[in-house]
Amino acid sequence: MATIGEKPLALPKTKPFMPDLVFFEPKALDYEMGDRLYRQFKEMGTPIKITPSHNRVVGIPGDTPQQAYRNAKNTLVVGIKKSMDLEQSKPSADYSLPPSTGCMGHCHYCYLQTTMGKKPYVRVYVNIDEILATAKKYIERRAPNITTFEAACSSDPVGVEHLTGSLHKMIEFFGQEELGRLRFVTKYANVDSLLDARHNQHTRFRFSVNSEYVIRNFEPATSHFQERVEAAGKVARAGFPLGFIVAPLMVYKGWQEGYEKLFRTLADTLIQEAKKDLTFELIQHRFTPTAKKVILERYPKTKLEMEEEKRKYKWGKYGRGKYVYPDEQARDLDETIRHYIATYFPEAVVQYFT
Repeated sequence: MATIGEKPLALPKTKPFMPDLVFFEPKALDYEMGDRLYRQFKEMGTPIKITPSHNRVVGIPGDTPQQAYRNAKNTLVVGIKKSMDLEQSKPSADYSLPPSTGCMGHCHYCYLQTTMGKKPYVRVYVNIDEILATAKKYIERRAPNITTFEAACSSDPVGVEHLTGSLHKMIEFFGQEELGRLRFVTKYANVDSLLDARHNQHTRFRFSVNSEYVIRNFEPATSHFQERVEAAGKVARAGFPLGFIVAPLMVYKGWQEGYEKLFRTLADTLIQEAKKDLTFELIQHRFTPTAKKVILERYPKTKLEMEEEKRKYKWGKYGRGKYVYPDEQARDLDETIRHYIATYFPEAVVQYFT
């Protein structure tokens, strides 16, 4: 949190996302959400275009690649999720269940830089009932085991919840499922519309947090740290199981002090309810050669460290890999962060370090 001397500097609240341009797939207008959003944006005077498919979105302005990218980030595509084959989502959950894709944030390091390719615009799916019906089939198929679904693998659904209402519907659906659980993570603080959802403690609400250095330098257009902590307090009071993802963990000058301050501030700020049944997920910074190229094109002045000679190449699925920290640095990160968590949150569970 920014300070003047010893006094906290109050930061302006992050405004909810509102697109500058909206595309609609024609069939999306047959659904309640699509019709509602169309009328809402038309009344607001937001430019609207019709596109036959999310793969054929054209006409986003921009004289340079950087400008076109930023304009795309302020573009919303309202469509239908066609594929109902759910992908695995390890280690976070059993399956991915996205109500949206893309993100309005500008986190330099984000893996969506490459997975979204040349389509960085935000998409929301209007057929949420069909998506939940698919989840029901997966739950029944795996009974009597509990099946967990991750709603934020390819987006930050909280960032568009004020437009869609999809997360509220998902939370209440899973609240009634004895063998179904929902998880999602966010960098946004506009959680008020979710607090009255009947969750039955079947949804774990997680916030992405990081050191002041990382948030300040690499997470533009997201809610600032204090907003996220305050939102976490609201979520805890509403009885949701709570968690934090600390990602990406970075090695930089003074990283130990920066991360200890993070956990100390969390411990000092969070309400007591938020410290019960608390989980942490730890993810070290990584990048691929493709990601590095894309990031440097979109954020040419980034301070993100991406020097291959300082990293270890770790092979992944399908013969592709990524650059992670060398074993000794990764071990130091893991052990140091776990020590801070044990110190400030002795009852919390660290689910994994990767």
